[in-house]
Amino acid sequence: MSCTRELAETLRARGFRMTPQRHAIIHILKASDQHLSPAQVYEKARQTVPGITETTVYRTLEFLAETEVLQPALNDHRHLVYEITGEEHHHIICSSCGAEVEIDHNLLEDLFQKLEDQSGYRMTTNHLTFFGLCLNCRSSSS
Repeated sequence: MSCTRELAETLRARGFRMTPQRHAIIHILKASDQHLSPAQVYEKARQTVPGITETTVYRTLEFLAETEVLQPALNDHRHLVYEITGEEHHHIICSSCGAEVEIDHNLLEDLFQKLEDQSGYRMTTNHLTFFGLCLNCRSSSS
């Protein structure tokens, strides 16, 4: 079963419709090998969904993130980007060159539990993006 079909069934099971706009945006993000900004999603979506507006893309991205179909993150310019929700992970991004490394959520699971225990909050999203300098940029700036 395709990922798009699985996500469509997930939305329907939660009582939501799978609109052409939602389908197109999920397909665009699934086909991408990188995180995409709302503007990048809009540029791709307008090629396949005639008449789609930028506002519709932004609202659809927000909806899909709220329903946990998409995972929002920050890119190297600290702008919002999206990816299809999959394995829980986080990112470390080089502030100089933009290189990115994914961090398995298991490394931070205890931290998240402590934050919930101490704050009384229940985490509804658990994605973190860390910024720093990669080894190459640290070496070249010395």
